[in-house]
Amino acid sequence: MPFISVRDIQIYYRIQGKGPRLLVISGTRGDLRHKPSIFDSPLAAHFEILAYDQRGLGRTDKPDIPYSMANYAMDAAGLLDALKWNHCNVMGISFGGMVAQEFALRYPGYVKRMVLACSSSGSPGGNSYPLHELTDLPVLEKAGRIVELADARLNLAWRKAYPKQYRELVDQMVQNLEIGANETGRTMGERRQLEARKGHDTYSRLPGLAMPVFICGGRYDTMICPVKNLELMHRQIPHAKFELFEGGHLFFLQDPRAFKKIEAFLQAGADFS
Repeated sequence: MPFISVRDIQIYYRIQGKGPRLLVISGTRGDLRHKPSIFDSPLAAHFEILAYDQRGLGRTDKPDIPYSMANYAMDAAGLLDALKWNHCNVMGISFGGMVAQEFALRYPGYVKRMVLACSSSGSPGGNSYPLHELTDLPVLEKAGRIVELADARLNLAWRKAYPKQYRELVDQMVQNLEIGANETGRTMGERRQLEARKGHDTYSRLPGLAMPVFICGGRYDTMICPVKNLELMHRQIPHAKFELFEGGHLFFLQDPRAFKKIEAFLQAGADFS
């Protein structure tokens, strides 16, 4: 099993593929056992991808102590140090984009180019949806709420018109939510992550980012990561590129153009027109 000691924890990680190195930082409740994973994406054919379960999640250790965004950034740096990855591209997805911001601000020398996908910088740059409010819901109700929040097109009228498609989306979310449900510390670890997430705020420091940054998201992601949050990040980061795609919070799974644009941005010297 690919575990490695980083700071005060054992981190579960996976490396796969060939090409430029790419660190991918996952979102809220991220677990490498969730499907589809980044290794199922088109990026897997073009990059050597390193992905991992963050502290409190998946098969990584779950210490019952307060977590912070600084902790998550230090974990990412420690993982790269342990694997001797001293310079790489970085892609942060949702909560992972929050971690990526903190990581790039604290350790800019590690980051070649960075993608911030469906992420937020925190107040006054806009906060993402308070997912901690869903913690105590029954799993089926929680799955339904997450699916509905993730894409404004899935309104009540759509759900009534397409009940089968809606149920398939909810069933897939339930499957991911139930992975590791009975593992020791799982509920506590997720709660600790959500507590750290509430304290995220990089907005005033974003002008300090000097590496190339691609900010991207879905135009129908109106609740979890509203478009205005992406626009505010774009204004704060020098020379950042910004593009919206046809999708909700998981726009990269919905719009085939998204991964193509992300790949083009990350490939050194690629045409990003």
